[in-house]
Amino acid sequence: MNATDWKLGLSTCATNSLEKEVFEAYAENGIRIMEISLPTAMYDSIRWKSIAGYAKETDVEIRSIHLPYYPFETLDLSSPDAAVRKAALEMQTDLLARASEIGTRIAVIHPSGEPYLETERTERLKCAQDALASLAEKASAYGTTIAVENLPRTCLGNCIADMEYLTAGNEALRICFDTNHLLTENNADFVRALGHLFVNMHVSDYDFVDEKHWMPYEGKNDWVELVTLLEQVGYDGPFLYEVPRTKPRALDRRELTFADYKPNYEACIHKRPAPKIL
Repeated sequence: MNATDWKLGLSTCATNSLEKEVFEAYAENGIRIMEISLPTAMYDSIRWKSIAGYAKETDVEIRSIHLPYYPFETLDLSSPDAAVRKAALEMQTDLLARASEIGTRIAVIHPSGEPYLETERTERLKCAQDALASLAEKASAYGTTIAVENLPRTCLGNCIADMEYLTAGNEALRICFDTNHLLTENNADFVRALGHLFVNMHVSDYDFVDEKHWMPYEGKNDWVELVTLLEQVGYDGPFLYEVPRTKPRALDRRELTFADYKPNYEACIHKRPAPKIL
């Protein structure tokens, strides 16, 4: 699939709201795909029937939901404590059921919290692999695919080997590729190794030191290379931004508006420099 066929998407982390005016702003600015991503406490207050109606009225597709992952003490699928894993799976499964009722078919999940000692990784990887496989089986009953997200720093999923291991627990598991999380390996190698499993993206840029969630071309990613590689591996999901609208302290620019995403997206998919946001 050519990059020009990818639809423009945006996570609701950009606004932390599912009100009707957010759907209208998406539609007015050419953002066709929404991923529900909210602070954990807000998931219980989602009005599922209402947002399904807003989506239909505005022709904005709620394609994915980012399952909550914080606080780590209670929502860590890699926890050696079986009771913690069980409670987390129950919460995630309930959300899968609710989201599937309005047609959401992708659920993004963090395989762990952090920070962890290196001596913990082997046990936590096994716990996470088992929990993710169980979640994938539960999700299949709702027609939903679990997309495991690659993560930064000491988290599980911070390298190719981790992601290969975590997704090996169930052949239905897939990957959400976050373009600003890899710190010890590079994105190009990650796409070459695992791109055949990608069903979703979190698009943003960074300085290769830590995650930043900047707009593409504000960091060090080579967007022409990344888009070309994603085309080569046959990625056919949305080009979905996970970039908050707030102004980063490290960057000399204003806050973002909903109108800023489409020009950047068009630059990326056409492999040309993006207009600078002043």
